Amino acid sequence: MFAAWGHFVYRRRWLVLAVSTVFLAASLVVLAEGATLTPGGPVKASESGRAFTLLQDELPRAGGSSMTLVFASDGLAATDPAFRDAVATAVADLRADPRIESVRTPYDTTPPLAAFISNDGRKALAIATTKDDLATAVRYYPELRAMVRPTALAVTATGFLAINHDFNEHLAADLLRAEIVSLPLALLLLLAVFGTVVAALLPLGVGGLAVMGGLAGMYVLARITDVSVYAENIVTLIGLGVAIDYSLFVVNRFREELARFADGRVPGSGAPAVEIALARALATAGRAITFSGLTVVIGLSGMLFFEGTYLSSMGFSGAIVVASAVLYGLTFLPALLAIVGGRVEWLRLPFGRVRTGPGMWHALATWVMRRPILVLLPILAGILVTASPFLQLRMATTDVTALPRSAESRRGYDTLVAEFPGRDRTSLTVVARYADGDPLAPDRIAGLVDLSRRIAALPDVLRVESIVDLDPTLGAAAYQAMYGAPRAALPPPVQLALKQTVGEHVVVLDALTTQAASSDAAQDLVRAIRGLPRPAGAAELMVTGQTAFDIDVVAFIIERAQPAIGWIVLATYLVLFLLLGSVLLPLKAVIMNLLSISTSFGALVWIFQQGNLSELLSFTAAPIDPTLPVMMFCVVFGLSMDYEVLLLSRMQEEYARTHDNRRAVAEGLERSGRLITGAAAIMAGVFASFALADVVIIKAIGLGTAIAVLIDATIVRALVVPATMRLLGDLNWWAPGPLARLYERLGLGEASRTRGRNGALSSEASRTRGGALSSETP
Repeated sequence: MFAAWGHFVYRRRWLVLAVSTVFLAASLVVLAEGATLTPGGPVKASESGRAFTLLQDELPRAGGSSMTLVFASDGLAATDPAFRDAVATAVADLRADPRIESVRTPYDTTPPLAAFISNDGRKALAIATTKDDLATAVRYYPELRAMVRPTALAVTATGFLAINHDFNEHLAADLLRAEIVSLPLALLLLLAVFGTVVAALLPLGVGGLAVMGGLAGMYVLARITDVSVYAENIVTLIGLGVAIDYSLFVVNRFREELARFADGRVPGSGAPAVEIALARALATAGRAITFSGLTVVIGLSGMLFFEGTYLSSMGFSGAIVVASAVLYGLTFLPALLAIVGGRVEWLRLPFGRVRTGPGMWHALATWVMRRPILVLLPILAGILVTASPFLQLRMATTDVTALPRSAESRRGYDTLVAEFPGRDRTSLTVVARYADGDPLAPDRIAGLVDLSRRIAALPDVLRVESIVDLDPTLGAAAYQAMYGAPRAALPPPVQLALKQTVGEHVVVLDALTTQAASSDAAQDLVRAIRGLPRPAGAAELMVTGQTAFDIDVVAFIIERAQPAIGWIVLATYLVLFLLLGSVLLPLKAVIMNLLSISTSFGALVWIFQQGNLSELLSFTAAPIDPTLPVMMFCVVFGLSMDYEVLLLSRMQEEYARTHDNRRAVAEGLERSGRLITGAAAIMAGVFASFALADVVIIKAIGLGTAIAVLIDATIVRALVVPATMRLLGDLNWWAPGPLARLYERLGLGEASRTRGRNGALSSEASRTRGGALSSETP
């Protein structure tokens, strides 16, 4: 099938190139139109997610669309009239903007609000709240920020709007930086692998096209469903890596096959050497990258099990870019090769010629297979040691500390926490939902007062802020009388409190604690509040906020992880059987993948949670975002399987030709070892460029995948694979008789077919004897 496609592409090369160009043009049109990407949020089906959605629907404050301005002076006190006038001047345009709901300053009351003035008395806050929700308001945040007039005071912006804007800006800068670093680095490595400029430029060009196709597909997806703001970076990271790798293998195999025919013709057939070389390249490398792409997509599809989080959009987006890489690798690239032909060797550098005969990799495989146990034991012990930090994993959702300290919103946040009273406290948002009726009915007021007192009595609770906690001297009867009066007759501060915390069906109470939001103590407090009885008349009592998000998303991920991992393993096993016709090699491949994943997970905790290398890499150590291990597993599993597929498919070719397991392993590693190492270096270079990112989650994915790829392509593929294949011997290629016959009938063993005398692939398929896969060479 793949060989026939190669012949077709050669004979219709200009048509195939034209069709590919049409796809490229369509991608450019979609990219020009753009799309709106969204920040992550709580798991929508969880308690915290449902409460968050309810508050967004009923309360303007719940949208989180606010900007906090920190004003500071070296010479003036915040209570000085000149300081007050400067603040009023600075926010005057914001107050007048129709998109702004309110602007609060310390000077709205007399005396000034103490909570809005810093401990040293030289800084003050102003909080501007928009009428629109966060997703809408963040688009025009730069306009709002520019309205803050320059005065003698220094001003720093933070809050939800500023933080989300800075995440978007830094993610865009991270992507540009990674592209600037990775593309020249990939070109240098491709030159080192191929030794010719033309051959090196082809994979790089296909990588760019695949990324554009993947981003276009992601933008289309964003018009159907929410797509994470992280998706652009992840699509580019995966797309560049796999597209360059796949193209590298096709181009290398084309050069290798073309080198067989010095005069440009195939003896005995009269067919052009370029056509035969292209057919062989697609029948071998093309087939391998197709199955490799399937395994990568299967790995990424594991994220679809986490519907309700942004992981599912990441899985879809990653699958689209991998499909784009395979598509261009089987159409655009071979069409170019058919046109370029022997000119693929033009502009040769003084290294990188196609090598034949036994070499370093053959010697290494032979050395390993003489002492497999001696090689395996220390490697497995080392992997266990490097993976051990993962046992200390702590998880919490990403917050502003994932931004660099230089970001304005991060600087403002650090100032708030360090210098303003109560800003270092964690707020747990408690939501009482009433199915019908007035939430402020007298009997419900009594139930809310009782709930507030129960929460206040819990360990680590400093105080409760709510409409029944405005004055500690008042009891239930006093509050019932107060809220029985018309709302317009209430004092303005009480009206503001009602507007911010009481909706048509909800009443909100905030429990404050000094415990860190990601701490065990704060999580225990959330669980304790959730265990309290509902107040009278309430249909539901819920807790939301960052700590509740952490609890719910971790529980959600643990619940969904088992079926996701099971799907990835079983589907990958099936695809590898269809590729190799073996029942043991797919199982071994899965186990090999888990080795490299374990090491990268250990490195993830050791570096980003425990803070090792934090100064060198410029980040703040923090618990791991719960979605990060999921993304890492799905991405690394697929990419690690990438090299396993390419290596085993080459070994399968040799085994079909010689029926000698040791020779097949040595020859397969010799033929692909240098290429896999070069491809891994390119992919690791692309991934490592994302480790230069400012946003910690992108930095972690880039560094973690780079480590996994390097471990996988060196220690695992060069040492562990030959050792295990030596121990299994001919069992590597065994399948029960019925499965072996099924494999033959499916006709997927194209790469195992032998060559006829004219150099073309023969039509004899591998045959089965006694249930073992074998082949006959004519």
